[in-house]
Amino acid sequence: MKNPLGYQTTEYDCGPATMLNAVSFLFNREEIQPDVVKHIVLYSLDGYNQKGESGKNGTSKMAMQFLCGWLGQFGKAKGFPVQCEPLLPEEVFLGPGSKILAGLRQNGATVVRLSYGCWHYVLFTGADEDGVYLFDPYFRKRPFRDKRIEIITDAPAKWNRRVPFSFLNSEGRGPYALGPIGTREAVLMFNGNTRKAAPANPIEYYI
Repeated sequence: MKNPLGYQTTEYDCGPATMLNAVSFLFNREEIQPDVVKHIVLYSLDGYNQKGESGKNGTSKMAMQFLCGWLGQFGKAKGFPVQCEPLLPEEVFLGPGSKILAGLRQNGATVVRLSYGCWHYVLFTGADEDGVYLFDPYFRKRPFRDKRIEIITDAPAKWNRRVPFSFLNSEGRGPYALGPIGTREAVLMFNGNTRKAAPANPIEYYI
């Protein structure tokens, strides 16, 4: 069975929480091996703040890339059908030709770093013609000032927000902005057993 996705425990652990959510979204609980959970926690929260305090600058891009590689190698060695594909910064956008939207159409998910007061990891799990459905591990009840950002409470195993492409594609520091193109970061993730084949000549870019 699929578990509800989870929220971060501290102000800093959005990275491991989102990577664990990606695994929970893609796989049934019975399929997930304990080593996956152990190593996601072990290899994340590697950032130091200005006072030299461990973990208080969250999870670095380097750690996410390492986790992506580790999961791929673990999957091959243990027969766990996880697939991870890091994107180049210029590939992290929403719209025609987006690899993120193509991955969502293939039953995948995307771990993304974006702006939420500070840099923050969330999980993209679905999309429609002009917005992304995502799970933000930072628990919030209060509605957003801009009503175009929707809080969703009835799909705990899939998403808890809907955010328009226009917010996400922003190079600024507004809520859910992907930020400057050269600094963008995302990892596509799939369950190899449920991944759909990519269409040969896709016309629509939404699901």
